Amino acid sequence: MNTLFILNDGPYGTERSYNGLRLARALGKLDGETVRVFLMGDAVACAKVGQKVPEGYYNAGDMVRMVGGEVALCGTCMDARGYADEDVVPNARRSTLKELADWTAAADKVLVF
Repeated sequence: MNTLFILNDGPYGTERSYNGLRLARALGKLDGETVRVFLMGDAVACAKVGQKVPEGYYNAGDMVRMVGGEVALCGTCMDARGYADEDVVPNARRSTLKELADWTAAADKVLVF
């Protein structure tokens, strides 16, 4: 099964992106599952390198690194927020709306957070 997660919310403030990343990671560990995550809007901040959070609090950047599938960020959304390619954690990369469209067409399921 091929599942696409589209995350829109910033990493902190609400728990939507946190929960989407948790589910993507859990699903990606199952046999026969392929997971892709696309970060749009404020969710691109989930993949920001160098996040410093209080002890005991989740780190969205660490979660992005542990997804276990492809993670792509909307390049336009990155540019609007002043993020360069070097600002992104390993296992994540700049992408395009065209790639999101391709991933959506190829997915068996699309989950939006």
